[in-house]
Amino acid sequence: MTTTTDNSTLNWRCRATWRQTSINTGWCLLGCSIGDLGTILFFQLSGIPLPMLTIMALAMFNGLATSVLLETYMLRRQGYAFVEGLQMAFRMSFASMLAMELAMNLTDYWLAGGVLVWWVIPIMLGAGFVVPLPYNYYRLKKYGKACH
Repeated sequence: MTTTTDNSTLNWRCRATWRQTSINTGWCLLGCSIGDLGTILFFQLSGIPLPMLTIMALAMFNGLATSVLLETYMLRRQGYAFVEGLQMAFRMSFASMLAMELAMNLTDYWLAGGVLVWWVIPIMLGAGFVVPLPYNYYRLKKYGKACH
């Protein structure tokens, strides 16, 4: 992939880059949503009395953790050592994952008050996908860096 260093010449209309960015972001969304939705569901089903903002913070933390672990696993499959893959997963996409988590949880909070209901999940996932997409495109196009 050709990279550029001048922001004024960054081509935002490259279909191949958008396609790859969408695939990368989808993998990141999968990792984030496993930990995030799993945590919210756990607290909902268990009835453990914690403040909603605490549960959402734990959900975000677990979403980041599962995403990093999924990325590390994928990098291991590509031949990277565990520690090297773990460091790379943190460096390459942490800002994107944080934006994704924030978008998902704010959407849930805004639409359903932080309660996980079936109809809010697709909207949460959509927000989690769309919000980091331009940043991921920019990093892939400008630096040739992706998380997968």
